[in-house]
Amino acid sequence: MAQSLLATDGYKFSMAEAGWPLRTETFYYSHRKGGPQVLPVDVPAFVRLLLPRPADDDYRYLAEHSYEMGPGFKAAIVQTDALEIRALPRGAVFYDREPVFTVTGPSALVSWLEPLVLMLHYRIQVASRAGEVRVVTCERQREIVRETLDAVGLPAPAIEVDSDGYYRRVLAAAKALVEAVKNPDRIFEVGMRSASCLEQHEIALRACREAGIRRTSNVLLARTLGMIPVGTMGHEHVQRYGADEPAFRAMRERRPGRSSYLLDTYDTIRSGIPAAFKLIREDPGRRDSIRYDSGDKEKQYRTAVELAKSQGIRPVMILEDGWDLALTQRFEALREEVGWKPEEQFYGYGGHLVAATAPGTLTRDRVAAVWKLSQTGGTPTMKFADDANRGKESVPGRPVLWRRMQGGGPTGIIGQEGEATPAGYEAWGSAPADPKYALEFSPETQALQTKLRRSASGRGAERERWRT
Repeated sequence: MAQSLLATDGYKFSMAEAGWPLRTETFYYSHRKGGPQVLPVDVPAFVRLLLPRPADDDYRYLAEHSYEMGPGFKAAIVQTDALEIRALPRGAVFYDREPVFTVTGPSALVSWLEPLVLMLHYRIQVASRAGEVRVVTCERQREIVRETLDAVGLPAPAIEVDSDGYYRRVLAAAKALVEAVKNPDRIFEVGMRSASCLEQHEIALRACREAGIRRTSNVLLARTLGMIPVGTMGHEHVQRYGADEPAFRAMRERRPGRSSYLLDTYDTIRSGIPAAFKLIREDPGRRDSIRYDSGDKEKQYRTAVELAKSQGIRPVMILEDGWDLALTQRFEALREEVGWKPEEQFYGYGGHLVAATAPGTLTRDRVAAVWKLSQTGGTPTMKFADDANRGKESVPGRPVLWRRMQGGGPTGIIGQEGEATPAGYEAWGSAPADPKYALEFSPETQALQTKLRRSASGRGAERERWRT
C-alpha cells in the first residue's frame, strides 16, 4: 500500500529543492548499538510498501507551507522502479554498526524514505526481544507486534493497548516543556523517527497540540491536525556539498524564507559555526538560525555566543538531539546568563515526547537506528559530527556486508560494491549468531574512510585559521 507523499519529515522537501533530487544516491540502514538483532522482514518487499504516491493536493499543501516542489523532485519521487535494494535475508542476525540494507536510487526518493524506514527498528526489537512487549500505545502497534512475532514463528502474548495513558503522559511532558520555556511557540516536535507507526505519532501530536505546541516535522500529520510543518536541513544536505559553507549557501540561495544551519556534520566549532556566521553577517536581517546536534553543546553554545557578540550578529539558536526537560531548564538558565532573548532560542523534541512516554523499552534510542547517506552521485561521503570515539561516524561508499560462512576471520566485513569478496565470506549472507562477533572494514572501505577523514580535518583546520 503506497504512502502519502506527505508522510515524511519537512526537511526532506527543503533539502531536495536545495540539492539534486534526480542524482543517484545510496543510503543504508544500521543500528549503532543494541547487540545482535534479528531481521524479521523481507526488506525489498517492506521498502516497496513504503513508497509514496503523490497527489495534486499534496503539492498544493506543500506550496502553501513554503515547500513548493520543482520538476526535478516531481520526476524523482515517482521513479520507484529505479530503486536498487541490497539486504540481509529475512531471519538473518546482524550486529552493531553493520549495514542491514542499502537503497540506491534518485536522491529525493531514497532520502524521503528515512522516517518510515526508521520505524523498522520496532519490528526488529520485537523479533529480538519478544518477551519485553506487554503494553503498546495503539492498535496499529499491537498489529505490528503480532505480525512480527508471526513472521519469526513466535507466539503472541496478550497485549494491552493503553492509548489513553500514552496520551496523558505525552500531554504531561509537553506541558512541562511549555512551562519551562513560557511560550509554546518556542517549541517544535520532531518525533516521527522515534515512533513505531503513524498512529502512535498521531496520538502524541494530539497531546502536543493540546499543550499548545503547533509545529511538527511530520508533514502528513501537520495537515491532518491543523499544525504547522517545519524543517530545513539535515546532515545529508551538508554531505552532498562536501563542506559547510556551500551547503549552507545552497539552502539560503535556492529556497525563500529563513534557513537553519546544521553545525556538526564535520566539526561544530572549527567549521560549522564559522561558516554559518559568515552567511549570517552577509544578511543579518534574514534571522537565520544555527542548529546544534551532537557533542558538548554547552561548550559549542558559549563559543557561538562569544563569537556572535564579537561579530555584531544575533543568530537564532535551535537546540535538538536528545533534548528533555532537564536540558531545557539548564539551557534556559544559560540563555539568560549570556543575554540571549527568549525569541532567539527554540527547542526541538523527539524521543522525549514520543518514545520516553511510551510503555516498554523498545525505543529507537535503545538501538540508535540510523538511515545515512553514504554516496552521492559517484562521490562517497561520511557524517563525522563531534564524536571523539567515532561512534557516530557513518560508512562511506556503496557498502556491502560480507558475512563469514566458513573458516576463520571476523564475523562481518564491510566492503564495497565491486570489491572482491574474501574467501569464506558471502555478500549479504545469513549465518548463526556468533558469540565471538567481530567487525572489520575491507581495504577499499578503509581507504575511503582515511581519505574522507583527512578531508574533513583539513576543512576544520582551514576554518579555524580563518576564524582566528
